[in-house]
Amino acid sequence: MNKYDGHEDDEAIQLATRRLVVPSFAYSCPGCYSTNSIHAIDCRFEGTPWAEIETAYTDIIIVLSRAPQSQESLADAIPHTWGDLHRQALQRLRREERLAERNGVLRLRTAAEFTEHVSKPSREPMRTIYTQGSVPGCHDNAVFALIAWYEMVGLPWDETKENVIQWLTDSGTWARGGFEESSPAELVNNKQHVYDAGYGWREKAESAKRIIERHHTTG
Repeated sequence: MNKYDGHEDDEAIQLATRRLVVPSFAYSCPGCYSTNSIHAIDCRFEGTPWAEIETAYTDIIIVLSRAPQSQESLADAIPHTWGDLHRQALQRLRREERLAERNGVLRLRTAAEFTEHVSKPSREPMRTIYTQGSVPGCHDNAVFALIAWYEMVGLPWDETKENVIQWLTDSGTWARGGFEESSPAELVNNKQHVYDAGYGWREKAESAKRIIERHHTTG
């Protein structure tokens, strides 16, 4: 799901303006992914105090930082009553791949483990983009999606930039041509607004994947 819809430039301006007057919080809304008190239309958690949203996350993280847990034991171990907010926060942590799960047991990834894991996307449609690289005709969507993916999972900009530059080279994307910029670094720098605005990645990634697969099928 995209976080925002519409024209990128207009949204970037609107978001920048909002961030000047709206406080940011440590955890995003598990319903609409907003990181401030302005929720998406029809978000189920509109009006929920931010202290409760943060508590849902910290309840889970504190328990899992002590020891791995099944979801059932996790629900019993948190200090507050397990409810929909906790369930959605847990799903958010799973989607961001901050948790490892094996045989029904959840474990909190270490910071180093998390960074290494998300640097190489393993879920579709991002996996196709990362492993096969982009092709002319979808470069903009592929680079956009990869930057937005790294922002979504919480990598800082400097690590995002380094990863995307390396991907452009290692995947053969840059060698395929079709770029106006003179270097991978210039290209990524020109896309920093994607990271700063927090755009969604899925729609761009799915579009890029279709073109990549068609290219390899017909090529």
